[in-house]
Amino acid sequence: MPSPTCPYPSDLSDREWEILAPLIPPAKPGGRPRKWPLRKTLDAVFYLLRSGCQWRMLPREFPPWSTVHHYFRRWRLDGTWEMLNTTLRSDIRLCAGRDPQPSAGILDSQSVKTTSVGGVRGYDGAKKLSGRKRHLLVDTLGMVLKARVHTADVQDRAGVPLLLEGADQAFPSLKQLWVDQGYTGTGKAWIEAQLGWSVEVVKHPPKARGEWQARGDLNDLSTVWFEWVRLPPKPKRFRGPLPRRWVVERTISWLSQSRRMSKDYERLCKTSEAMIYALMSRLMLRRLARA
Repeated sequence: MPSPTCPYPSDLSDREWEILAPLIPPAKPGGRPRKWPLRKTLDAVFYLLRSGCQWRMLPREFPPWSTVHHYFRRWRLDGTWEMLNTTLRSDIRLCAGRDPQPSAGILDSQSVKTTSVGGVRGYDGAKKLSGRKRHLLVDTLGMVLKARVHTADVQDRAGVPLLLEGADQAFPSLKQLWVDQGYTGTGKAWIEAQLGWSVEVVKHPPKARGEWQARGDLNDLSTVWFEWVRLPPKPKRFRGPLPRRWVVERTISWLSQSRRMSKDYERLCKTSEAMIYALMSRLMLRRLARA
């Protein structure tokens, strides 16, 4: 059992708890008082997300797994995890000298495998996997604005209304959006028509498919003609980060560093969404404490 001077890496520090404590919903009036401190309960949630263990395999120095799961589930149902993400994101933006409300965002998705635990799933033909998609809208700092988890067989452009329905009311200052080529067509059109945002598709410059080559005797120009020659396909390789789009890719990488997010182990998509908000809240707490 770790000592108080040697906590788990995922445990909240005193400064982090000082920032987070005022945001935690108070206990309901009446009834039995809380037996376990909320700080230990949150430490258990963050330990589970970071280590990827099962609920029933939480170390014994934490509150009982049923208590930890009860709080996680209750805060998922009442929107506490999303509220924590929203409040801490505003604080992060203020520390960075930004307006609390973002004016621009980046949109992307990540397909992940599911396990035999059950729940909805679908087959993503592009990524060749059966599972779900994590659809993310982030600001220019990479902080999550909205998260939606759905089956992987839903194309990116078709998932836009699922993620962004009502986003213009939630983010009244947001006017610009950067997306990849998966959102061209109906996805881009829906955003511009329903939300009134400006959408820019960020993509690599097109690859040359061929070139004009000179034929004949180059010393006698009267015999020279030009022929279009198709170039052989180049091997696929990393072509470098794209402006703006790398921000959301970095956010996806942050989430993937937690083992619980290496796959989608949850039966409910809403549980996966709550875990995204919880992980981003933990990341922002660390940054705010260091600031």
